[in-house]
Amino acid sequence: MSSQQLWTAPAKPEAPPEFLCPITLDLMQDPVAAPTGITYDRAAIESWLLAGGQRTCPVTHGELRAGDLVPNHTLRRLIQDWYATNRCCCCSVDRDWVPATPEEAAVAELQGATRAGDAERCAAAARGVRRLAWRAAAQNRRRLESAGAARALAAAFTFFAGTADAAAAATDDVLDVVLAALVLVMPMDEEAILAVASSSASVARLVAVAANGDLHRRLQAVVVIREIVSLSDSRGAAAGTIDLSANAEAVPQVLVKTIRDGICPPATRACLVAAYHLACTGESAAARLASAGIVTVLVELLVDADKSTAEKALAALDAALAASRDGRARARADALAMPVLVKKMFRVSDAATALVVSALLRICKKYPDDDAAAGAARRHAIVEALQLGALQKVLLLLQAGCRQETKENATELLRLMVRYQGRGECCVDAMDLGGIKRETAILTG
Repeated sequence: MSSQQLWTAPAKPEAPPEFLCPITLDLMQDPVAAPTGITYDRAAIESWLLAGGQRTCPVTHGELRAGDLVPNHTLRRLIQDWYATNRCCCCSVDRDWVPATPEEAAVAELQGATRAGDAERCAAAARGVRRLAWRAAAQNRRRLESAGAARALAAAFTFFAGTADAAAAATDDVLDVVLAALVLVMPMDEEAILAVASSSASVARLVAVAANGDLHRRLQAVVVIREIVSLSDSRGAAAGTIDLSANAEAVPQVLVKTIRDGICPPATRACLVAAYHLACTGESAAARLASAGIVTVLVELLVDADKSTAEKALAALDAALAASRDGRARARADALAMPVLVKKMFRVSDAATALVVSALLRICKKYPDDDAAAGAARRHAIVEALQLGALQKVLLLLQAGCRQETKENATELLRLMVRYQGRGECCVDAMDLGGIKRETAILTG
């Protein structure tokens, strides 16, 4: 028997059934999970829903819309690993499924350059990802998301920020390019945020860029810092894996500096969100924010802020006052704080008014750890609020109606002010506020 007759071609490997799209029965390129629990290839299910005019899941017949589809990153990686193992011995797989879309190829090149530690190659790959991200088509963005672009860029930033030659020109270039691309492929998922946040060198680099970079890079850096701080304030398991202790002083300082510099509205709003979440993480973080000057900066910002900025600034201020004794002391000592807060009542939005009432109450109420100086400053703040007409505005708020929490805060604030009414040298117009005597009698009775 000849050797050719003895040789038997190897059996072609069969893909696991869970790797096949239920619609096409082909290996999935871009698996997406539906709320019904079924995973499809994106192209097939979108064609079913959009081109076919369907509104149901092909398998379960449950209600389904294109916006409900979520990328299945885990299954995608499993499919890619299986394909990489079997492609050389299964020609039919090569013909039927070509996994390397431009987005996948760009991300794969970025990952390879990062593993090799090649800064120039990684910078070129990141530029490729950035070019793809600039395209307006939503499908291109989804493909980058499915390919894991944010995680790959985060890993590259972390790797090169932590290298020994982090100050070298080539490393500076790759970090700048990677950061620019990372912002374009947002939103960052939890894994990408943790990749950057887990490295103190990465966070330090972001802080340095936010403090000293050009306008574009400063915006990019604070946007990523916002993502990190927001996740650290979350109540999920991931929050415990973020340790900002190595940059505990630097992060509040750069947030305050960026707000003060006013480089652009998006950067300001990103820092306001980050400051709010940072203050919510605990007393020590709020105290660092207060020490960095957050109260003064926020009060000054509120003078001419638009609605969105004003609401975020008030939320950050309220959080800082709630968590920090130093923050309350600085607010009481700030000559502009009380006039600005009282003025903003009814001027911005219902949400802003609620935040103003909460902030005023935090400034005026007594806390267990208040000393004599804090007590004197608190009483002075109450008298100043009365002189500025806060009593009338709080009464109007109660008469007009508001949410229960705001009503409780307003009532407590009113009780405090009524006690000092005679010391405020304020005149209350009974014609405008007919119910004031009745409200006062109820509160003091």
